[in-house]
Amino acid sequence: MQVILGTKIGMTQIIGKDGVMTPVTILQAGPVTVTQIKTIDSDGYNAVQLGYGQGKNLSKSVSGHVKKAGENINPKVLKEFRTKDVPDFKLGDTLTVESFNLGDKVTVTGTSKGKGFAGTVKRWNFQESRNTHGFKGDIRKVGSIGSMYPQKVWKGKKMPGRMGHDQVTVKNLVVAYIDKENNLLGLKGAVPGPKKGIVTVEGKE
Repeated sequence: MQVILGTKIGMTQIIGKDGVMTPVTILQAGPVTVTQIKTIDSDGYNAVQLGYGQGKNLSKSVSGHVKKAGENINPKVLKEFRTKDVPDFKLGDTLTVESFNLGDKVTVTGTSKGKGFAGTVKRWNFQESRNTHGFKGDIRKVGSIGSMYPQKVWKGKKMPGRMGHDQVTVKNLVVAYIDKENNLLGLKGAVPGPKKGIVTVEGKE
């Protein structure tokens, strides 16, 4: 099972032996600790829960839960991954980037950059209105949003609102760089989210 949690460090580029330059995103991937194992018999489905990072001020319930995997385990993030078969792990096992190989295709999930409240021009690429004499300068207003019948605003109408901070998944990213000593993972191309954002990396089963 190829799966790990990590923190996005940033983008750089590497030069291969053939002289080809490849843009990569560097992740501080793992190590992660197995904090819970679920099976069909006990929970109705197979899954493994992983803990990543060093958290602060954990609640008593979470602290008691992760203590079963070992002492001094205070994960910042807990993430569950479903599996087809019973996970071949034990409580307290540690997963690192060693489970990945160069050339592997992975699926990365992260949270996109939050950009706050945005209007329709920025959020949906609407055109601005006429900026001619006598137009009062309201060139970025939405305009008409209703209809003659029925007299309501349809659900899903493109309107101003919160932009970004959504879960984004990118498939088929290629592993281009691995540093086992420093737990670094380099993926070809861009990874969703800002720097220091938490991402999930899953390989194909």
